[in-house]
Amino acid sequence: MSTLADNFRQKMKDLVRSPAASNAATSSNRGDSTSYSLRGGGEISVISKQAVLHNKETVFGASQSSVDGNQSNKDLNNDDLELLAKIERQNRLLEADTKSMKSVSSEKSITSRRSSNGSASPTSTNNTSSSGCDNTGNVVFHNENSRAWILWGQIVNDWDEYKRKNSKQLREMIRCGIPHHFRGLVWQLLCNAHNSPYKIKYGDLLKQTSPSEKLIRRDIARTYPEQDFFKDRNGIGQEVLFNVIKAYSLVDREVGYCQGSAFIVGLLLMQMPEEEAFAVFTTLMQEYRLRELFKPSMAELGLCMYQLENLIQEHAPELMIHFHAQAFHTSMFASSWFLTLFATTFDLGVASRIMDVFISEGMEIIFRLGLAMLLGSQQQLIQMDMEGMLKLIQKELPEFYNKDPDLLFQKGYLLVRYNAKKMKKLEKEYMTMRSKEQEEQVEMRKLHTENRLLRQRIEALEIENGTLADKLIQDRVNRALEAEEKIIMGKELSIAKRQAKLSQTGSLNSAAFEDDVPGNDSANQFSETFVLHLQQDLVQAKLREAEASSTMSELQEKVCDLEERNRELTDQSKVVSLQDELIATKLREAEAKSVRKDLTHKLHLLEESWQKHINRTNATRRSVLNASSKTSKVALQELQEELISAKFRETKLISQFAEASQRVTELETTNQICTSQLRRAEDDRSILKEKCRVAIDNEKVLQQQLNEVNTHLAHSESKNQEALMSLRIREADNTMKIAELQQEISKLKLQNAESTSLSTDLPQTFQSPASTHIIRQLQGKILKQQRQIDVLRKQAPNAAESFNTVDQTNDSDISDDDSELLFDATVTTQGLDDDFRSPSEIQDTFDKNMGEELSNMTSVVIS
Repeated sequence: MSTLADNFRQKMKDLVRSPAASNAATSSNRGDSTSYSLRGGGEISVISKQAVLHNKETVFGASQSSVDGNQSNKDLNNDDLELLAKIERQNRLLEADTKSMKSVSSEKSITSRRSSNGSASPTSTNNTSSSGCDNTGNVVFHNENSRAWILWGQIVNDWDEYKRKNSKQLREMIRCGIPHHFRGLVWQLLCNAHNSPYKIKYGDLLKQTSPSEKLIRRDIARTYPEQDFFKDRNGIGQEVLFNVIKAYSLVDREVGYCQGSAFIVGLLLMQMPEEEAFAVFTTLMQEYRLRELFKPSMAELGLCMYQLENLIQEHAPELMIHFHAQAFHTSMFASSWFLTLFATTFDLGVASRIMDVFISEGMEIIFRLGLAMLLGSQQQLIQMDMEGMLKLIQKELPEFYNKDPDLLFQKGYLLVRYNAKKMKKLEKEYMTMRSKEQEEQVEMRKLHTENRLLRQRIEALEIENGTLADKLIQDRVNRALEAEEKIIMGKELSIAKRQAKLSQTGSLNSAAFEDDVPGNDSANQFSETFVLHLQQDLVQAKLREAEASSTMSELQEKVCDLEERNRELTDQSKVVSLQDELIATKLREAEAKSVRKDLTHKLHLLEESWQKHINRTNATRRSVLNASSKTSKVALQELQEELISAKFRETKLISQFAEASQRVTELETTNQICTSQLRRAEDDRSILKEKCRVAIDNEKVLQQQLNEVNTHLAHSESKNQEALMSLRIREADNTMKIAELQQEISKLKLQNAESTSLSTDLPQTFQSPASTHIIRQLQGKILKQQRQIDVLRKQAPNAAESFNTVDQTNDSDISDDDSELLFDATVTTQGLDDDFRSPSEIQDTFDKNMGEELSNMTSVVIS
């Protein structure tokens, strides 16, 4: 800091010692010096000169204010007074120079000074200062302003010591506003950016390329468009603004570029060159936690909104209730306050004062001023809707406080109770709440991901399940077909093997085998006829079942028809009775009408006779009156006339009463008829409802019966197929057994022929009558056995008929399968006659007896 002050004093002495050189430098570089004229009791001129070289050598010069010695002789020593006098003379020379820049006389005018490498630093006047010049060009200052300038000059010269000893006084002075000539320097001193290493890095950063350059170029034109410094496209203002934002996007790649940061950079550039602006902006972003506001998550901005809402709730709960009722969130109007530090809300003068306090005290000033605006207009806001509140906060209030910024700062420090500890507590609460929300969001995202994966897995499993089910069904069908084919092929193979074996064994006895072929044909014919007979019986059973079902349905239809006829007959009887009642009623009505007609006729006759009597009486009365004046007779006649008139009226009333009674009778009859009709309609409705219910029940029963019949039919067909298959298998087995038996018979016959030939070759001595008798007996027994076999073969159809009878009986019960039916049929045929056996048993018995007989015969012959 001492180096900076010494540098400043040396610069001032150089300017005083060589006014001509300074004048020449000013004439040649008009952009390097700026002259300001302010209204007051003295005169001051600030001369600033900056040169930013490409080799990163910087010479920082700050202007020092000078005042008239008559104003501040108490505070200054002789050396300072001499220095200020020399500065005053130098200012006059600069003002006399025609090539020097003119003084800024407007409150909001902005002039720029350009450094040696093309950088510019515009300055804006404070709202608390104004300019005024006399004819000679001398600047006259007010006493208080001159003291402020002198004091700020001393503070800048001895910054560290003054800040250490008078920190509270310095903070109050900053709240009142920093003079705009010292603002750029004081901002650097406040945030310790005057010795920032980023000034050295700035030149290297400009040579690099940023990924956010397109976005920066697009948004630069929308940054302070009303300011002349940034108005020109591709002008010096937009160029330096682009450079600073681009350099920071390279320094902090996490934040990169955010649109709101351009307004803060623009405000800095209007107070200092771009290198210093970059250093101050980087310090603000890193040390004042502004970068947390501009991070992609914007967690710090959410924290600021949460703290602001709690402050509003604490200071103005009614206003907060109104905000909630109107769905008016604080983020709708307060986001720009924190992102731009009110740079887009107020004019540059007020925004600069806010930046003064922000660099000094931090984010507290944003809360204070924002809440002060809301509290000052609380009653107006409560009476407005959302659009009105938004217009008031964003347009009307800023325009009002631009005219009187001191009022805004006073309200901010008087009305708002700001507690740093409570803000820290709110920060912890928000962080806890946000961490919970983030955990919930993470858990929710995890659950959504798991749910999506599970759905995909379920869909894949469903598809796989459908594929496997189709494959399983197909495999089962294929296995069933293969099993059936395997069974058939196995049986065919066994039949072929047996036939091959029979053919091999029978090749030796072909002659005998040919003799027995008719018997084999008869056995095959027996088996085929038996199968055909079974099939015919099955067809007949199905036909009988169909006939029975059709007969049952016809009977049910007849029953329904009879029920309907019965109901119709009942209704007809009711109709007949109603018709009788109607006829009787009509007769009574006709009689009543005739009586009424007679009464009406009599009434007319009475009226006619009464009229005649009246006429006659009037004539008689006239004659009587003319003849005599007896009043008694006249009165008597009048009474008689009145009596007759009363009787006439009575008769008329009786007739009317009879007519009314007749009408009442008709109405009662009509009522009874309507009541009967309604009752019949209700009965018909209940009957139809019952019919509908019965029909629905019958439909359900019939549907259930149909399902049962279909199930039974499918079951019966499957059983019949199985029985037919087993029957064919048994038939093939029986055929093979019969063939084997025939082969054995042929063998026995051959043996018998051999024994016969042996017997013929024996000597005559062995042919005794006894042996001859025995042989004849054996031959007779053989013939008897053959006849018995033929008889049994003829009786086989009868056995098949008994099998069919048993099959029909068991099929009606639907309790056993076809294999059991065959077994029962066999048992039944065996139970009918002990001597009636199956052909295989008969053949075995025959073979056994034949073998025994042959062995006996052989032993006898040999003996």
